[in-house]
Amino acid sequence: LPSLGETRLTLDGQTIADMFLGRITRWNDRRIAALNPGVSLPDAEVVLVHRSDGSGTSFIFTDYLSKVSPDWKNEVGAGKSLQWPAGIGAKGNEGVTQQVKQLEGSIGYVELIYALSNRLSYAAVRNTSGEAVVPSLASASAAAASVDWAADTDFRVSITDARGPGAYPIASFTWLLIKQDNPDPAKGAAIKKYLEWMVSPAAQNIASELGYAPLPAPVVELVSQRIAGLEAAGGAIGS
Repeated sequence: LPSLGETRLTLDGQTIADMFLGRITRWNDRRIAALNPGVSLPDAEVVLVHRSDGSGTSFIFTDYLSKVSPDWKNEVGAGKSLQWPAGIGAKGNEGVTQQVKQLEGSIGYVELIYALSNRLSYAAVRNTSGEAVVPSLASASAAAASVDWAADTDFRVSITDARGPGAYPIASFTWLLIKQDNPDPAKGAAIKKYLEWMVSPAAQNIASELGYAPLPAPVVELVSQRIAGLEAAGGAIGS
C-alpha cells in the first residue's frame, strides 16, 4: 500500500482469515480500520497471494488460521496443499514475494528472510495475549519458548498462536527426522556429530544469519539429551 509509506499495519488472526476467505475485499474495511486507529486506509482492493505448490509455509499459515477462525477450520482447514477460497497462486516463497512486490494492494505470506531481503512491508499481528507483535527472530524464539515441554517429548509441537510475552503467532519449528537406532555405527557416529554441531552456539548463530530463529535454551538442552541417547546396532554411538 504505497499511500501508507512507512506506516506498519496491525492485523489479527480473525481479520487475516476473513481476508483469505474473501470476506474482506477492501483495505479500508471497518475491521482493518478498527485495528489501526488514526491510519488513513485507502479504498483499494485486497489482492490475495497464496502458494500454488505444496508448502510447509502454507501448512504453518493455515494451521494458525484454523486455530483462530472456526470458519477457516471448517471451510478450508490446515494443510500443505489446499483449495483456496480466493486469491492468486504463486510457486514457492520466491513466487509469492514477486507477486506481492508487483501487485499494488496485495498481501501474502512468506518466510521472514524473503520479506527482509526483498524489502517487503509486513504487518504486526496480535497474538493470543493481545500484543501486536512484529515478526522477527526474537519473536519467533519467544513463541518457541512458550512451550511447556514434557521430558519424553518427540518435539512434534505446533507453536502457532503461541501464548507468552512477545510471541509472534505465525511461527514454527523445522524438524529433522532421524532413526533412533542406526544399523551402521560409522554413519550413526557421523550423524550424531553433525547433530551436536547443529545445536552448538556457532550453528545457532549461523541460523540467525540465515533468517532462522535460534532455539531457546530449554529446547537446546532437551535436544542435546536426545542426541546423547542415539544408538547404533549393538550399543551407543560415541561422540
